[in-house]
Order: sequence, then C-alpha cells, then structure tokens
Amino acid sequence: MKRRSLPVAAALVASAALLLTACGGDDSGSKDNDKIAGADTGSETSASPTASASDSAASADRPKIELPSDLTYTFEWPKTGDKDKDAVLNDSEQFIKAVDMAIANQDPLDKAYQFYSEGEAAAGSQKFIQEFVDYKDRITGAKHYFDAKVSVNGDGTAGLVYCEDQTKAYNKSLKTGKTDVTPASKDSYVLYASRLRVDKNGIWITETLTSQRGSSACQS
Repeated sequence: MKRRSLPVAAALVASAALLLTACGGDDSGSKDNDKIAGADTGSETSASPTASASDSAASADRPKIELPSDLTYTFEWPKTGDKDKDAVLNDSEQFIKAVDMAIANQDPLDKAYQFYSEGEAAAGSQKFIQEFVDYKDRITGAKHYFDAKVSVNGDGTAGLVYCEDQTKAYNKSLKTGKTDVTPASKDSYVLYASRLRVDKNGIWITETLTSQRGSSACQS
C-alpha cells in the first residue's frame, strides 16, 4: 500500500519562499501525493524543546491531544528566545499531532486539528485524514521533524519551513493490525512550508501548508 501525504498547494507564500533559501534552497526533487506525512531517524523519544505559547494562548481552551502509544515524536525545534517564534513552533507541533490523532480516531472532522488550522490547511488536512479512513489505516512508528526556520511579521502572520524524515513511520492496517514497512528512499524526506496567523487568543493558526517530497534541503 502506498503512503499518503498532505496535498501540495499551488505555490508557496512569499515569506515561506524566502525561508526556503535559509533552509537550503528550493529543490527539483520529486513530489508525491501518495505518502503519509510522518517519521523519524529512529528515536523513540516523544519530546519537544520548543517553548510554551504566550500567557493568553496558554490559557486558551486547547483540545487534548491523545495519540497511540506506538506513535512517537522527536521535534528538533530549539528555543529561539523569541516569544512569538517559539509560539509558532509550539502551535505547529500541536497541529501536526492533532492531524495524526484524527487519523488514529478515524475522524476527518475532528475538532483538534480544526482548532489549529483553517482555510486551505484545514481542507487539505481533512482530505488527508479521509484517505486513511477510506483505507482503514493509521500511522505508526517514529516521527522526526527538524531544521525549522520561522519568520514572524508585524501584521500578525508568520512563515514556517521545516523538514521531516519519514524513514521510520509507516501505515498500520486497522483491519489486520499489520504494519506496512516500506524501505527508506530520498522520498522519505519532505520539506514543508506553512503560513500562519495569530488569533485573538494568541493561538497560531495554520492557513496554508505546502510540501515538497525528496527535497535535497532535508538530506544534508
């Protein structure tokens, strides 16, 4: 069975496009809409060094994220020392996990990922989750995110670019319980770019999300 990934948007937003250069430049590698967004270099540590969000965001009624015990995360997103940038990283991490929770729950309309996304990003996530529901699959294994570059603008928007290593995240059939272990390749590495805005509660909402599979920027 093929893996699946979030649909690739038509174009990167301007702020994210600039960040691509900082992350290693654009890449002519293959793009694939048939693979999951997941995975890791092998670490089983479920941890993130990112800072907590602002006081107002921390007090918001955030959804509880509960994930299968066989799905772990490593976010190599160190603290920037900037409150807004660290909040962007924190809320983007929660968005990633919320999508995976919706997949595990087989619920394309799960409220948690909708809390952290809207517009194109929410619609793309719903389609992504629905594919797993249609196949009766979920994600298992270890996810690794790294090399995050974040830019916060004065108008309450932000751009984020980051890499993902999917070599140890797989599809697991909910019908048979079997895991589809696929071999690693250059397409196991994905470059993402997102545009976010901050809401009245200080939550950073992902509005658009683009992906580029096989990017050399994530394979240094």
